Amino acid sequence: MATGLENLKIYQMAKNLEMKIHIATADFPLDEKYRSVDQLKRSSSSVTNNIAESYYKKSAKEKCYILRNITMTEGEETRSNILRCAEKGFLLIDHANSISEGYTELRKALHGYIRFVSTHFDKNSTTH
Repeated sequence: MATGLENLKIYQMAKNLEMKIHIATADFPLDEKYRSVDQLKRSSSSVTNNIAESYYKKSAKEKCYILRNITMTEGEETRSNILRCAEKGFLLIDHANSISEGYTELRKALHGYIRFVSTHFDKNSTTH
């Protein structure tokens, strides 16, 4: 049974993108395992994990802080890194562009969710 978090569109999007990063990096050169691969996997999982963390915060202020200041920046880091990896020849540019576009769409959805949270939840709300 899915929880409220698992039903949240931005969480689903982030999880899907994290899996795409995992699959895309599987064929990277071995010497990139602790460079590009590690960095991409850490930043993409941070996006998903921070959405989960923000979901369970009690105040709109806390939720929005995490979403704006951590989740957005980690998503942008992942987006720019995947494009640079394509430039380095580690994966096809079309594949990198597709993932990059996914992070752009996620950023737009995050902005919408932040607007929703900041206008519909008071400081002491425990609902999501």
